[in-house]
Amino acid sequence: MDSPTLDTEVSGMTQKRLAALFGAVLVAFSVVMGRLYLLAQNQEYAQTAQAQTVTTLTLENSRGNLYDCNGTAITGYGQQYYALSIPGESSYAELFQYVPYSEQAYLYEKRNALSPFLVQVDRDLTDQGIYTYSVPNRYCPVPLAEHLIGYLNGDGSGVAGLELAFDELLSSGQSTREIQCVTTAQGSLLAGSEPQLLESQAEGQGVMLTLDAATQRVCEAIAQQSMVTGCILVLDVKTAKVRASVSVPEFDPNNIQASLQDENSPFLNRVLCQYNVGSVFKPVLAAAALERGIGWYSMECEGVITISDHDYHCALDRAHGLMNIRGALEKSCNCFFIDLGMQLGGARIAELARQFGFGQTVYLAGGLKSAEGVVPEADTLKDLGQLANFSFGQGQLMAAPIQLAAAYNTLAAGGVYCSPGFLEAVIDESSGEVVRNLYQPETRKVVSESTAEALCDMLAGVVNEGIGAQAAPQNGTAAGKTGTAQTAVFDEDGREEMNYWFAGFYPADDPLYTIVVLQDGTPEPGTSSATVFAQVCDGLFWLQNEETRARILHQQEKLEEEQSKFAADS
Repeated sequence: MDSPTLDTEVSGMTQKRLAALFGAVLVAFSVVMGRLYLLAQNQEYAQTAQAQTVTTLTLENSRGNLYDCNGTAITGYGQQYYALSIPGESSYAELFQYVPYSEQAYLYEKRNALSPFLVQVDRDLTDQGIYTYSVPNRYCPVPLAEHLIGYLNGDGSGVAGLELAFDELLSSGQSTREIQCVTTAQGSLLAGSEPQLLESQAEGQGVMLTLDAATQRVCEAIAQQSMVTGCILVLDVKTAKVRASVSVPEFDPNNIQASLQDENSPFLNRVLCQYNVGSVFKPVLAAAALERGIGWYSMECEGVITISDHDYHCALDRAHGLMNIRGALEKSCNCFFIDLGMQLGGARIAELARQFGFGQTVYLAGGLKSAEGVVPEADTLKDLGQLANFSFGQGQLMAAPIQLAAAYNTLAAGGVYCSPGFLEAVIDESSGEVVRNLYQPETRKVVSESTAEALCDMLAGVVNEGIGAQAAPQNGTAAGKTGTAQTAVFDEDGREEMNYWFAGFYPADDPLYTIVVLQDGTPEPGTSSATVFAQVCDGLFWLQNEETRARILHQQEKLEEEQSKFAADS
């Protein structure tokens, strides 16, 4: 049995220990409170505590750029300025006159903010004692190839065009620039401190396109002056690389909202969309006839031809008389090509059309590609009415301008099809060296060189002696074909909206460029597509070196001499 004395001793020891512990806690609490009191009474300590707020502002998260075929940057163009605004009315008044109208409301809202902020200004204000920082604009003030390049969202991510197709690659080497400010509790800079610019540079990659910036600019200027809706394409004949890709109307990638309500669909890249083709398809039938060995074929055009109890007419019901292939191309005789289509058969024509690139998607990158187009199936073309329409480019036939350009380029290149290319390479932006080649063309022999040469000569005749006279440039010679395609779409006045084409190459002899002009969805354009084609040819002429210009002019002089001699003999 335990002793009562022992229990009393244990209880006393416990109470002493609790008392000691309580005393220690009380002493510690007193020390802390004492230090807090001293800190509160010390103004230097108080100011130091207030000055420890750090504000970090993101100036730029850059991404890789896009370049033309010469290495000229077509994004990251020029400079955009941002001023550091210190909260308060004085900063607001000082900056207001330099802030773009679209940003003035933002500046007003932020004038009483409790921390510094960045606001866009129209110039460098460093010489006025205002902290100013510059970042490269993503797009040119006058946009370049915006339909192909695309645009970014508010977070700087690609949402259309090549910006979207290469979004992961272009953003993978992203560098960051931040401004770090040490501020007081009121948001002003701590006395004696300066904003610090912090930069983290990553190794970035860019994408080189096949576009030539000078050629693109020339074609864009012509399109804006002469066209309401449509597109212009320029291909290098030898490589089928796209040197210009223009779609109108244009939009501003810096201000997407401004174009959202435009009824002419400015965001549509018409180069890659499919359209009714019309008479620009007729050279395919001519090529089929030459390849089959019936280049001699002729028929009497009376202005109308009846197939399966349906009458098909030439333009204005004009009777062209005795027609051969050359004459039918020069006059764009529907009756001749319908009759020729009956002789060739639908399956033969459709197969050759596919060899020329019709019905074949042109891929760029990611999900960016052209429409596939439509080439009627052989079974469909067993119907003579379908075959008749197909023979002069109507009916079910649909094609994108880039497909038509590839077909005409096949003729200009001696009968060899080469898939058109928009992309050259992925490059290292710091060194400019090629990281990965993107130009991987598909090639195939479509028609013989003699067939291609004969058709090039005939298409030169369309410009020199036929209905394509408006396509003749002032400098040099050209070859090509007109086309007016019905769409079965009518405007409010009951007028059918047509597609007006001209496709060809420049110069006619030993051509350098294949050119396609389309004006879509209009009853009648203010300027013909043939005239626009001629303007493009003249623009290209002045981009050539002196030796090439001399050769082009010599070809023109030779043609004029031959025409004068022929006129004299007649």
